[in-house]
Parts: sequence; C-alpha cells; structure tokens
Amino acid sequence: MSEPLLVTIIGGYLGAGKTTMVNHLLRTANGRKLAIMVNEFGALPIDADLIEAQGDDLISIAGGCVCCSFGSDLSAALIELGSLPVRPDQVVIECSGVAIPSAIAASVTLLDGFTPDGTVVLVDAETIRESAENEYIGDTITRQLADADLVVMNKADLVSAMELTALEAWLQEIAPRAKTLSAEHGKAPLDLVLGLGSAPILSQQSGHADGLFDSIALPCPRALEGAALAAKLTDPALNITRAKGFFDPAPSGTRKALHIVGRRWEITEAPQNAPLGIVCIGLKGQFDGDLIRESASETL
Repeated sequence: MSEPLLVTIIGGYLGAGKTTMVNHLLRTANGRKLAIMVNEFGALPIDADLIEAQGDDLISIAGGCVCCSFGSDLSAALIELGSLPVRPDQVVIECSGVAIPSAIAASVTLLDGFTPDGTVVLVDAETIRESAENEYIGDTITRQLADADLVVMNKADLVSAMELTALEAWLQEIAPRAKTLSAEHGKAPLDLVLGLGSAPILSQQSGHADGLFDSIALPCPRALEGAALAAKLTDPALNITRAKGFFDPAPSGTRKALHIVGRRWEITEAPQNAPLGIVCIGLKGQFDGDLIRESASETL
C-alpha cells in the first residue's frame, strides 16, 4: 500500500495573498509534483505562463503540477485526485477567505489515503490587527489564526521593521503554537510552507463564516479600462472588502486579472480562457450591490 498523500491547508482572510503564494509555490516546486485544490478556477488565476493544458476539471502546470476545482465536494475531489495516473507528491488546499481551516482538516482526516500535513495561515501585515478588532470579521480571523501551524506575515514591505516586530509579538499571543515568518508578494520558501507535519486541530464549528458576507458579480462583456474600474470599486463608500476577477483591457490587449483589497488594487496577467467578470465581496448590512453596480456602470 502506498504512503498517504500529505495535505497542506492554506488559509487566511480575504486579500491576505493566498493566491499569490500558491503561484509562487508552483514556480519554485523544483520537480516536486504539487496538486493545488481550490473551490473554483476563478478563485485561483494561475500565472498564464505556467499552464500547459486546461480541461473542465483540471489544469496541467509546467513541471508536473496540477490544479483542480473541488467546488462544494472536497472529499470527492480528493478521491479523484488520488486516482490520477501520475500521483502528486503533495496536495495543497487553498481555503476560501472566510473558511475555518480546522474544519477542512477534519474532512481530510476522514479519508483513507490522505493525512493533514499542517495549516498555513497568511495575514496582511498592514491590516490584520485592525481587521481582528472588527466586530463583524474579527472572530473569523482569530479562529483562522488559532488553527495555524505557521503564520506568514505577508506584505511585509508595506510596514516598518518596528511594526513587523510588534505584529509578531501580537501573533504569539493570538496563535501561541504557530511559527511565524515574514514574506513579500507571497514569496514564502516552499520547504518552510510544506511538510509542517502537525496534527490538525479538529473543529466542531461551522467551516465557513459566509453568513457575514454578501457578494455580487459584475459582468465584463466588453473591453474596459481596468484602472478606471479599480478606482470606482475602491471608493470607501462602497464598503467592498475584496474584489477579484477578469476583464479584457481597452483598447486591446491580453486578458487581465483585477485584485482589490480594501483601497489597494493590482492588475496582473490572466489565463486567456479565464471567465470574464468581477466578483465583489463585502459585509452584510454595509454592502449595497445596487450602489456598486451603479458606480461601476460608467466603466463596464
């Protein structure tokens, strides 16, 4: 009987940089065959130059790695992944931004042939402490951190050395059993992220905090000016926590991905068959879909 497949779980609140780090892991796999699992392909815009082939349920990545979607059935997707002709060396599950990692780890432990291999939680070094004090989302963030074996203080370039030291001290109180490391642009060393080997914290709580959030999808049927759309969607009056998706740039050019976290935004390259549209996420009661559509209508 073959050894169980090791499963690393990557969590963290909306906009912490999980997707960026997963792309970095694929770029630095150095022959290790990684299987990346996400809720849906749209949630993980794999860097276009890494993709060798793409089907309905599986993306083949340069170097023998793959990416697959598990939708709402993680267990079935893992079983299917385990039956692939070429067995991966490690499985990496990227949680949604409001998922509780321990609930996913609990699902993994129920499957023969798989074993959890640690939980990594990313945080936005600039905003995490403020977010953790928010009455609406703070509980989700502290629950995610409590599950961590490793906390990656991402976007460390946006804070001073003194602020980073203070953040590390705060994390030692919030997540006392977790190791910490700092990173810029999700560039955490693969050998530190994978192979943590920790027994998971099993949770009896709900696996998501989705009830706190609303979301809307903005269609992008025609080419548009990405910077203009980003300027609209980062208006504080719209209360958008996170937005991401794909558009074709005007007047012409290859398909792009738009990432928004609060008032920060970035436009990157995207797979050319990525589905057009921008998904906006915000807190219930503070999030007005009609207002967002009206504000964005001039640029869409």
